[in-house]
Amino acid sequence: MEWFELGIALVVILASAELFTNGIEWVGESLGLSEGAVGSVLAAVGTALPETLLPLVAIATGHEAGQHIGTGAILGAPFMLSTLAMFILGVAVLIFARGGRRPTDIAGDRRVILQDLGYFLAMYSLAVVAGVFHHRWFKISLAVLLFVGYAVYVRRHFAAAGGEPEVQTEAAGEVRPLHLRVLVRRLRRLPVHPRTVPPMWASIAQSLVALAGMVVGARVFVAGVDLVARTFHIPPLALALLIAPIATELPEKFNSVIWVHRRKDTLALANITGAMVFQSSFPVTIGLALTPWRLTGDALVSALVALVAGSIVWVTIKVRGTLAARLLLLNGALFAGYVVYVVTRLRS
Repeated sequence: MEWFELGIALVVILASAELFTNGIEWVGESLGLSEGAVGSVLAAVGTALPETLLPLVAIATGHEAGQHIGTGAILGAPFMLSTLAMFILGVAVLIFARGGRRPTDIAGDRRVILQDLGYFLAMYSLAVVAGVFHHRWFKISLAVLLFVGYAVYVRRHFAAAGGEPEVQTEAAGEVRPLHLRVLVRRLRRLPVHPRTVPPMWASIAQSLVALAGMVVGARVFVAGVDLVARTFHIPPLALALLIAPIATELPEKFNSVIWVHRRKDTLALANITGAMVFQSSFPVTIGLALTPWRLTGDALVSALVALVAGSIVWVTIKVRGTLAARLLLLNGALFAGYVVYVVTRLRS
């Protein structure tokens, strides 16, 4: 029964995340934002929102298990994105490359991807240092730095109305019709025009309904994780770190797989690296401000693995200019190795 509740909660969270992303992208279109900002920044933030709400809801429960679940959700997202998400992207490219349908190298916009990964590695490294050396002034300063840094990062994307032509070209046409508008028109038996801009109020309404759905789903999920952890004597941090991100990161992986199939490599990679930037800043800020943020054991190892995995991708793109899909299989090995490490610790 506990696992069933977790499953239902995750379905609600994922469905709400899809509705929110779709709605917020159309808000961006209505405001005349660049295609790169709409397709990369807004999509990444929208699909990353569940991982932000989960720790907030968990920490708000006010008990120790909630803080562990919140910390696990915060650390789990960068870990999953840098290991499992990259691995799935690499496998997808190798499958689509069979028969010469596309190259086995992922040739995204080098500048965009290096900028994302550089920010992630720098800021997440500082977050790990703050989790090991517990100086209050450093945590407060870092929380402010991460918040301001992400604001600057987003502003640069929004201001690049013509500065990222490859991202803009690939992002064009990727925003799907507003789901609420499609539903209403189908109920009225009217045709659906894919590129018709819906009213602003409809986009905002769908986004708000989706946000409420994610909050409700997150609350049920946190209660379910707490119950499963107590029933099976599993540390809630380890459970949240592995289960929550695997499920809530599905939108990023699914979108990126579609985009590499269409040979939109920049959009596919930026969708993951953009989420990595978000997850290394705003959610970590929540952890620094609202939890003791002491990284030991499973938490510290997961953060270090994420940094190693991200470094492999950054160095490869820096040196080669492209990313070999086979290299991303190593990121999958890092994920599998961590799972083995956690299972071994639980059995000992």
